[in-house]
Amino acid sequence: MRDHTFLRFLLVWLGLALLPGWAAAAGKCERLVATGNPEYPPYLWRDPQNPKQLIGANADLLEQIGQDLGLKIEVIYTGPWSRAQDEVRTGRVDLLAGASLTLPRLESMDYVHPAFFTTQSVVWVRKGQGFPYAGRDDLRGRSGGTLVNNSLDHQFDAFAKDNLTLESAPSLTQAFQQLLLGRTDYVLYERYPGLALADTLGLLADIEALEPPLSSEGLHLTLSHNSACNDAWLRGQLAKKMTELTAAGVPETLLQRNLERWKSQQLQPAAAPNQ
Repeated sequence: MRDHTFLRFLLVWLGLALLPGWAAAAGKCERLVATGNPEYPPYLWRDPQNPKQLIGANADLLEQIGQDLGLKIEVIYTGPWSRAQDEVRTGRVDLLAGASLTLPRLESMDYVHPAFFTTQSVVWVRKGQGFPYAGRDDLRGRSGGTLVNNSLDHQFDAFAKDNLTLESAPSLTQAFQQLLLGRTDYVLYERYPGLALADTLGLLADIEALEPPLSSEGLHLTLSHNSACNDAWLRGQLAKKMTELTAAGVPETLLQRNLERWKSQQLQPAAAPNQ
């Protein structure tokens, strides 16, 4: 009798193991932690009601991916953009919720393809105090500002290293402040997050973006090489789900929804955050 019970158990186990994906998924991480740039609306920003969490289009996209894969993906605040990248690089955090493709990051992170957004980086200047500008060569000989560990693309990064004088700030707010104080002549940052933050700070009448954009780049989800959850199954599932969602236009829908969400939050009186 005991032998028959064991045989039935063995047959059931073998049947489950032959189901598509069951064996591959067995024993995988059920919870992933992500972080990102906390000054990046409408893509990411700190939740006013829970400042330990990040919200925005990128966070909503990760939540949907997690639901579809049966995973819990939590997007948390770990500090400024430079600190967020360090947390993922070391593996203390699994995922970076939005990063351009750069060679230094490739050394410590796996990129999930395809990119889910395309962003433009521009030159921000004090309004009415711009300078003749047609491209990156016109930045030579002037002092610029950027964020710590920020990157436009690897070609521009190499050009900037050899030809430009850039001062790094821990946050975009501080970079804009340095610009308005005249300590820098320009700030390099993305168009829409720059506009969103300038609007929040009441700076739309004081700064403007020069044309044309310096670069246009894809925004990716990345997975730390040092994450305990990083394996072939997870990488494959993330890429498959990202391909499906981008083909269906889901990221753009989430972006528009979070543009309105950000704007409505700025119109609301400040409320005490949850403790």
